[in-house]
Amino acid sequence: MNDLDPLSAFASLLTDQGRALLDEVRDTEPAQELAVATRLRREYPVGLVSAALGQARLRQRAVAKFGAADAGRMYFTPNGVEQSTRASVAAYRARRFQELGVRSLADLCCGIGGDAIALARAGIRVLAVDRDPLTAAVARANADALGLDELIEVREADVTEVSTAAYDAVFVDPARRGGRGRVFDPEAYSPPLSWAVRTALEAPLAALKIAPGIPHETVPAEAGAEWISDSGDVKEAVLWFGTGEAGSVRATLLPGPRTLVGRGLPDPQVRPLGRYLYEPDGAVIRAHLVAEVAEELDGGGLIDETIAYITADSLKAGPYTTAYEITDQLPFGVKKLKGLLRERGVGVLTVKKRGSAVEPEELRRKVKPQGPNSATVFLTRVKGAPTMLLGHPAPA
Repeated sequence: MNDLDPLSAFASLLTDQGRALLDEVRDTEPAQELAVATRLRREYPVGLVSAALGQARLRQRAVAKFGAADAGRMYFTPNGVEQSTRASVAAYRARRFQELGVRSLADLCCGIGGDAIALARAGIRVLAVDRDPLTAAVARANADALGLDELIEVREADVTEVSTAAYDAVFVDPARRGGRGRVFDPEAYSPPLSWAVRTALEAPLAALKIAPGIPHETVPAEAGAEWISDSGDVKEAVLWFGTGEAGSVRATLLPGPRTLVGRGLPDPQVRPLGRYLYEPDGAVIRAHLVAEVAEELDGGGLIDETIAYITADSLKAGPYTTAYEITDQLPFGVKKLKGLLRERGVGVLTVKKRGSAVEPEELRRKVKPQGPNSATVFLTRVKGAPTMLLGHPAPA
């Protein structure tokens, strides 16, 4: 067992001996791995020890996406941890499928099964398909480990050769990474976006997971587009087919969910900086719904026609923005900022930027904030001019 191939190494973890070893190495810290491996190799095969320690490391990384309870029972591959859907996002999408009346679904390019798990927990019967033998084996093991094997059938196959006619809906999550990292051209996805769209149009209902940076002009006319963020981080975009919302645009914020639907408003006007600055959630910006947010504010407008910061004279709380009270507006200049921070006794400085090439850490090193107070500085443009705005989060 010293030189097991990846599939055989994974299979060894599913044996009684493998499961016992996984329990033993569960909480191993990275700094302890060498000592633990040396000790365990006296009792277990070398290949099994390496596989178990590797899996324990992946489980620790997966806690951020799946939570400690599930991550501690599931199995992962390095790509699976990196590319799988965050559990909260998968659960939201599964609920939406459920509300649309879906009872069976073909999950194409299922990866390690994160979406299939959420769908099954919503009571939906799932065919989970992936062409990679190891990935399919991991997805099958996860369905079994979480007690969902009666609802999830995992099939190792090329998704382009699988019939989905017997299912209420289709979900496609094309691979967006290649040998050189992220793939930005939708036609370079695996399978290409054009194939996924054709498959979606043939199904009664479908959703395609895509990168949140997809240009709006490439969204098919038959689809409704949704951008999803979780706790302020934009996670993905989804194209929905068959929902009766062709051409719609929405931004959904988790937890919640809170959903803002586009109304086709023109871009907000540029206006002078007011007392408050509003930073829209990333999903709102990606969905091009800044105008919908600005309309909800009294006199809300942009500080610059190319910058997605909204300003207003009054404070109005809302779920789609974070509000800051602005105390100072300065032309860009490190010396001026350093002097002002020293005068205000600012030792904790949050740096945000939009429309500036300056890196936050670089600025923080140069101004060397010291003192008991905190502040937020925005590096941006106001009516085309490089500007620094100093302030603090507004009361909720």
